[in-house]
Amino acid sequence: MAHRVDVEEREREVPIHVHRSGQLVMALRGAVSCDVPGAMWMVPPQAGVWIPGGTPHSNHSTANAVIFYLFVARDAAPLPASCCTLRISPMLGEMIQYLAEQPPSYEPGGSTDRLAHVLLDQLCAMPKEEISLPMPEDARLRKVSRAMMRDPSDRRTQKDWAHQLGMSERTLNRLCTASTGLSFGRWRRQLHMMVALRELSGGATVQQVAYDLGYESPSAFITMFKKAFGKPPATYINDRLMAGG
Repeated sequence: MAHRVDVEEREREVPIHVHRSGQLVMALRGAVSCDVPGAMWMVPPQAGVWIPGGTPHSNHSTANAVIFYLFVARDAAPLPASCCTLRISPMLGEMIQYLAEQPPSYEPGGSTDRLAHVLLDQLCAMPKEEISLPMPEDARLRKVSRAMMRDPSDRRTQKDWAHQLGMSERTLNRLCTASTGLSFGRWRRQLHMMVALRELSGGATVQQVAYDLGYESPSAFITMFKKAFGKPPATYINDRLMAGG
């Protein structure tokens, strides 16, 4: 079954919870980030994050987002056994939206049931995309990551963070590498790119995001975004929106 959620003017965060069924999170407008053990996954336009049943997760939505949740019973379809981002075709997106308008219970063999089977066939055929950030399990680094997500314009340096955590810069870097596979500097830049994707998908301008993330100029931010996603931010977002028709 599918369910539509219209987020109000303020951003919305859903606390950690678990579903027995698998869940696809799709944003028709705005953006959503999904926190699961060990990673944060982004839901940009024309994509959805697949969360297998039994996986603890929490969702954070931008203001005025329109979100669709698709719940799939275990063993109903050969969907991935681990979290991933799935590309959502325009046809599949329309099917999910239509299903959200139907009663959650429907007769086997009926029109809604037939639609659900075709929908699952299409979902299983969607290509995967890697739009995620490794998240540390260490409680001290989780505190840092939450602070950065709340205020990405925070200008504190690696030295500042190390001092706040009561450790040396070398120890902080070693801890971050052991927890995420990335140095502290690389991990922070990747976190900034995830935040940028979320904010751009929510309607923020390139200039606004660049300065919010602490870049000296929009051109410096555009260069970093292009390295991460292969395209300048405006082109990347427009291409995804155009793909949805």
